[in-house]
Amino acid sequence: MTLSYKARRRWALVILLIGLPVYVLVASWLATAFGRQNLLVELLIYVVLGVVWALPFRFIFKGIGQADPDARR
Repeated sequence: MTLSYKARRRWALVILLIGLPVYVLVASWLATAFGRQNLLVELLIYVVLGVVWALPFRFIFKGIGQADPDARR
């Protein structure tokens, strides 16, 4: 099932406004759950977690910044 352009824009907005702040809190908790690590280890954790959150949502964010392909010209 493919989402329309407008539906993908709405989902992208929900993900960015609600999902991303929640993910930031969870990632921060995970990075410090076992105590403070070495600065490089902690940086690596944040970089990996920063990339991982977007992978499941690639299809939603793809093409959002372009004009609506379904709109009348």
